Amino acid sequence: MHHMTLAEIARGLADKKFSSEELTQVLLARIAQLDPQLNSFISLTPELALSQAKAADARRANGESGALLGAPIAHKDLFCTQGIRTSCGSKMLDNFKAPYDATVVAKLAAAGGVTLGKTNMDEFAMGSANESSYYGAVKNPWNLEHVPGGSSGGSAAAVAARLLPAATATDTGGSIRQPAAFTNLTGLKPTYGRVSRWGMIAYASSLDQGGPLARTAEDCALLLQGMAGFDPNDSTSIDEPVPDYSASLNGSLQGLRIGVPKEYFGAGLDPRIADLIHNSIKELEKLGAVVKEISLPNMQHAIPAYYVIAPAEASSNLSRFDGVRFGHRCENPENLIDLYKRSRGEGFGAEVQRRIMVGAYALSAGYYDAYYLKAQKIRRLVKNDFMAAFNEVDIILGPTTPNPAWKLGAKNSDPVAAYLEDVYTITANLAGLPGLSMPAGFVDGLPVGVQLLAPYFQEGRLLNVAHQYQQNTDWHTRTPTGF
Repeated sequence: MHHMTLAEIARGLADKKFSSEELTQVLLARIAQLDPQLNSFISLTPELALSQAKAADARRANGESGALLGAPIAHKDLFCTQGIRTSCGSKMLDNFKAPYDATVVAKLAAAGGVTLGKTNMDEFAMGSANESSYYGAVKNPWNLEHVPGGSSGGSAAAVAARLLPAATATDTGGSIRQPAAFTNLTGLKPTYGRVSRWGMIAYASSLDQGGPLARTAEDCALLLQGMAGFDPNDSTSIDEPVPDYSASLNGSLQGLRIGVPKEYFGAGLDPRIADLIHNSIKELEKLGAVVKEISLPNMQHAIPAYYVIAPAEASSNLSRFDGVRFGHRCENPENLIDLYKRSRGEGFGAEVQRRIMVGAYALSAGYYDAYYLKAQKIRRLVKNDFMAAFNEVDIILGPTTPNPAWKLGAKNSDPVAAYLEDVYTITANLAGLPGLSMPAGFVDGLPVGVQLLAPYFQEGRLLNVAHQYQQNTDWHTRTPTGF
């Protein structure tokens, strides 16, 4: 049962081949058996899961149907879940139980999703390796000595190891797409504003976006259908109709114009990954797509711009964690300043402290214009490059990451080396565009992903291309040994 996709589970439940309660019990037992070697979960919710599964079975018995009704999922541990610890992977929120459900959690619960638990993540979503978590590093099921990517590494590792069929995740600079690439999954970052951020604990508010992680494009379509939509509680949510993402999966790719940026194939890209990307281009050409070289001239400035904007927003967002209202509070503070200093010093890990300090510096008097304002101008140039490119092509294709997953601890002494691994993903967040990573092969036994980018609100186009590619390749069906 654990090898079934979300779509297969939906058909099995509809045909009464098994119940949601039976499936939930199988997966909970599998998590208990296998997760100790992965560390992909922070909290398990077996009682909630079984009660939701029983309720889903009852709804089906009463004639209800739905792709997510009775489907087991998990939530990245920055989506607030009422009465359940929502830690953001941090000591700061180790004792925090959210008093309400995030909109994404509430929507998926209403659709009948069964919550198995909360998945591990880089602390406050800051990281590319899932090594900054207060609860320890997550291991990549393809090789337990390697990272699964971050910050949504817990969701990715759990789905890749067949502990569950799909999970929610978030993407601020590639945190859905990069773990998807490292673990042989399909991961989708929707257009900024397509999925509500209400109840999703913020890292960088103008960049964060929730989305699905699953094994196939078909499953991502089902999960995104349940997550997407306008939310009046979120001022950045866009009131745009949500299409039926599954309906467009089987559209023809004949005449599809694919742009391949020449900047993607520079010195930093592993040549073996470049070969796999070119192979995926050939597969899409067989399906009728037309490939054209394009240019994104300001891509080289994206990383420095991102690592000014994101920390600046983080320094503002994380100022609420001060030991006063909720979260970690130091013992016996001498005064208010001591309370702030020690609570934040004890509650935040090294990477979070580093980014808060960078962000506070960039926003400080005398440096705002030199750093933050300039970074925002570069952001606009990056967006303009994409708008010009999409006048010529329908989607943009390239590698998701320049290298396969690295060994645990290999980049801990050099944070900038880890930042550079985001070179292909962060531009979509700066511009607010939808992006998808899908499996494209292996290098030294480690998965490689190919990234697709599309114009605003064209998630259906990305899912269509990925689904057609997956109908003609079998990379996404490969399973890590031992799982």
